[in-house]
Amino acid sequence: MTGRGPALWAAVATLCASCALVPLVDPVSWMVQAALLVALVTAAGAGARRLPWPRPVVVAAQVVVAVLTLTALYAGGQALLGVVPGPDAVAELVRLGRSGVADVSRYASPAPLTPGIRLLLVGGVTLVGLVVDALAVTYRSAAPAGLPLLALYSVAAGLTTGGTGWLWFLISAAGYLLLLLAEGRDRLSRWGRVFGGTTGRVPRWWPRRGKAASGPAPAPVRHGRRIGALALGVAVAVPAALPSLGTGLLGTGGRDGGSGGGTISAVNPLVSLQNSLNQPEDKEVLNYRTTAGDTRDLYLRIVALDQFDGTAWKPSERTVTDVPEQLPRPAGLSPEVATTQVNTSISTAEWYGQNWLPMPFPASRVGIAGRWRFEEQGRTLVGDRGQNTRGLQYQVESLRVRPTARQLAEAPPPPAALRREYTRVPAELPPVVAATARKVTRGAATPYAKAVKLQDWFATDGGFRYDTEVRAGSGVKAIARFLEQKEGFCVHFSFSMAAMARTLGIPARVAVGFTPGTKQPDGTTSVGLRDAHAWPELYFEGVGWTRFEPTPSRGNIPEYALPDTSQEHTPGSPAQEPTRPTTPTGGPRPDPTCGPDRRTGATDCTAAAPTAQDPGAPGGGPPVLAAVGLTLGGLLLLSGAALPALWRRRLRNRRLSAEGPAAVLDAWQELTDTARDLGIAPDGALTPRRTAVRLTDAAALPPEAAEAVHRVAGAVEESLYAPRPRPAPQVAADVRVVCAALRAQASRGARWRADLAPRSTDRQVRAYAARWAAFRHRHASGRTATAVRRLTAALQPGSRRT
Repeated sequence: MTGRGPALWAAVATLCASCALVPLVDPVSWMVQAALLVALVTAAGAGARRLPWPRPVVVAAQVVVAVLTLTALYAGGQALLGVVPGPDAVAELVRLGRSGVADVSRYASPAPLTPGIRLLLVGGVTLVGLVVDALAVTYRSAAPAGLPLLALYSVAAGLTTGGTGWLWFLISAAGYLLLLLAEGRDRLSRWGRVFGGTTGRVPRWWPRRGKAASGPAPAPVRHGRRIGALALGVAVAVPAALPSLGTGLLGTGGRDGGSGGGTISAVNPLVSLQNSLNQPEDKEVLNYRTTAGDTRDLYLRIVALDQFDGTAWKPSERTVTDVPEQLPRPAGLSPEVATTQVNTSISTAEWYGQNWLPMPFPASRVGIAGRWRFEEQGRTLVGDRGQNTRGLQYQVESLRVRPTARQLAEAPPPPAALRREYTRVPAELPPVVAATARKVTRGAATPYAKAVKLQDWFATDGGFRYDTEVRAGSGVKAIARFLEQKEGFCVHFSFSMAAMARTLGIPARVAVGFTPGTKQPDGTTSVGLRDAHAWPELYFEGVGWTRFEPTPSRGNIPEYALPDTSQEHTPGSPAQEPTRPTTPTGGPRPDPTCGPDRRTGATDCTAAAPTAQDPGAPGGGPPVLAAVGLTLGGLLLLSGAALPALWRRRLRNRRLSAEGPAAVLDAWQELTDTARDLGIAPDGALTPRRTAVRLTDAAALPPEAAEAVHRVAGAVEESLYAPRPRPAPQVAADVRVVCAALRAQASRGARWRADLAPRSTDRQVRAYAARWAAFRHRHASGRTATAVRRLTAALQPGSRRT
């Protein structure tokens, strides 16, 4: 496949797949450079293929063009003559690449277009374009070219947020289908004029190859358009009809509908938290007014992660119900514990669209419109059938629980079922986690004392450093690595403390949400992206789920976790240890901007929230689109591989079910085609009888099959030469016997080749091409004769034109 048309469509397919990367970076000016490099690589390949060069040399020439162009664009100042990559230029490209990788891990989508990210995007698209051109054009195999296109789309789909993933899939799939159609047209054109039907026209934009491209639409084009439209329609309709898998903390997604019970799908929010680190802009997520005089403990909780499977912490799949007028009293909360009712009015930003509702914990009443459901174990509200938090205004009545250190120290054991569920740890948890927990809490007599020692060890005494640049992780290996390296952000601190508490027999889970925010001059409190946070919740009977704060420089330590000077020191209470200063009343201090230059030691930079679907807001969630893209891409590849086998089976059934005088010849044609598909090449110089002998010897047919092939050969000769051939009703059955014997004697590889790439296809293509050429010739001859008659009539003496 060396024509300009297929090469052009290979470039178009690459650029279509690269469109899926558009939502990842802002602005999209990098696409201009990517398109330029893909065009240069395509032109280099087209020029090299016109020369008598081996295929590897053609690919090498394209690589040289790509490297020289990338060097000129990104390391021209260090390159020889501005384009040749010397040592300095290579070092500069490596530096930019590393910077791009760091920027990708730092920013959430849409990320700023830094030089490093630009190099990764343009270089990646150029590499995919080179591979696609080499496979589809140089090596004339367009179907495998879908794999790099699928890889490019999958990377983009796994990182892109928002609701436009279906559009990028349609664009990518359309480019791949156009490439397949161009490859098929080019392949058929090498056998002569392209065959087709008698209706329709070839579009002007379709790549043309001489006269064969004009006139009625070729059959492959017609059928290809129908198959492509059907495949794209199924690709869009089927995912829309399937149940939603959810999209993370801030994504939109359906939940079980109806007014009865339902379930919440387990989702891992770590991707969203990590993707939102170090955002250059601290966008406001929500704004609230509250009756609480001191907002330091007014954490806005989104969801509780209570399941630890060794890979990640995530919310369990639990039953949801309609939101009751009055929420149930918090589990385990005794009337003896002091509580204060707090009323909070919350307004969310228009771009902030997620499923879970941020609320003070524990809420006792929620006034909100829309389709919301209540999950009692985590005391969360979750949107149903696409309901999210965009532009909401709602009121929450909550309790400010104020236990004393004595009440926590004297808490009775929790219920057995609750303890069993919330102290479960995976079997692969490294022993160092439990050993460290025992070492840190040595001498503590009560679960509360152990919890305070764990908190203070992480926050002040253990030598840990808050660092948002540390690689994220929530599995058992990440926890062990965090305990060894002693640097991380809130995810590491909360997950590790919860896991260590569980090893000590203390029920624990992790909450994700926002710290209280920053007071505004108008009396409201603003909560931004950098107020996102994760903290551990430990259960104490009589108090319920209780917040602790192990992350240094984040939030504040609750009063009950500080030394209780109102009570005498008892053996069950923790030692009086100095604690870090807490945030002054009136709200936490604003955090400075975490720009690209604040990378190391930025202790005030915080993990931003798992964000929404707005293009200006970062976010993330499970890579559902990537899974859909991989599945559909695999289905497309399998469908393309199965088409020859389906076509061959249809032709076989039609031949062996034919009736009349042509039935014998059709059956003989099927027998010889089957032999050729299995590796026995035909010999047109042999008579049917000699062909039967050759098949018997070459395939070592058993006696029954040998007799059947000789009967078929005799029937063919009689059909060709007898004045009145006798009917041969058994010929189809004999052909089936012979074909089965030929397949049984062939090797497994030959049978696979016969099914997936039958050799007899080329003869059918030539036959159809000949029919099409004959039809075009007759049609042209008829038009010529008509024109001659009209001209002759016009030249007659009595005509008006004379």
